[in-house]
Amino acid sequence: MTPEKRVTIRDVARAAGVSPGTVSRAVNDSPLVNEDTRRRILKVVEELDYTPNVVARRLSLGKTLAVAVIVPFFTRPSVTERLNGVVSLLSRTQYDLVIHNVETPEQRATCFEDIPHSRRADGVLSISLTPADAEAEGLAEADVPIVFIDSEHPALEGIHHQVTVDDVAGGEVTTRYLIELGHTKIGFVGDPIDNPFNFTSSGDRYRGYQKALREAGLPVRPDYYEENQHGRREARQSARKLLALSDRPTAIFAASDTQAVGVLEAAREADLSVPDDLSVIGYDDVEIADILGLTTRRQLLFESGRRGVELLLETLRDPDTKPVHEILPTKLIVRDTTAPPQD
Repeated sequence: MTPEKRVTIRDVARAAGVSPGTVSRAVNDSPLVNEDTRRRILKVVEELDYTPNVVARRLSLGKTLAVAVIVPFFTRPSVTERLNGVVSLLSRTQYDLVIHNVETPEQRATCFEDIPHSRRADGVLSISLTPADAEAEGLAEADVPIVFIDSEHPALEGIHHQVTVDDVAGGEVTTRYLIELGHTKIGFVGDPIDNPFNFTSSGDRYRGYQKALREAGLPVRPDYYEENQHGRREARQSARKLLALSDRPTAIFAASDTQAVGVLEAAREADLSVPDDLSVIGYDDVEIADILGLTTRRQLLFESGRRGVELLLETLRDPDTKPVHEILPTKLIVRDTTAPPQD
């Protein structure tokens, strides 16, 4: 069987009675082509089912037509949901999505150093990776626009877009909710504050937790704080230590829903009823929180990814767009895992 011949730009030009250059300009929305000619050419493009050569189109525009996303551990539920927001909008544009998954400190350093200063992408989205001071200096001189989602740095204000939440405030109001329920013995399970990826959300939520306790006149007890690598199993190990204390907490604030699941598992192992014997609250409101009836603090994960793309596209259309720092709201979602402590 003879393979079907691919329609070329010259075939379209011949059928439309114009030059191949005019076809190229019409397909690429050049203002140099009058509207009647453009309509005639596009009609022929449709009739012949012509697909422009992507490489040639990129060369003609002087762009890569690609957006790079730097993201850590993209299988984590909160990160996946942000990526879903990115894809929901970017898939409707001419831009390809190139994901750079970061799982080691070395990969993180390489991405921050190379990608914003290369011609591999027209713009960059960085998710949940807070630049260190030295990195921020280099990123301020990036060759392409960057949008930081769930991360920020003061040196990048007014230079690149930033879409964040106030995790300190989120940790504070989450803890205050438990205090208002009547809890005075509240534990915290989170990620290591000092970590090679410079993740800051768990540490910021812990700072908010401390602030709420102090403002309520409650002690910040070191034995009520446990940190471990991010994950359900690791959080279960941390919660076991808290629940083994002779004066155990009556409530535990987990820095993420994934970690809250580990806390629930530890409570079940200890034969504790939730929420009668132990209240548990998470952070993020990913799908598992709804499935398990977990009380949590919702942040706009999907919306943050989508908003990051919107800001990047605005800058790609108009390089003079003024960079902004948007702080998205959070909301307490009360379900089945919190209640007043038993007398």
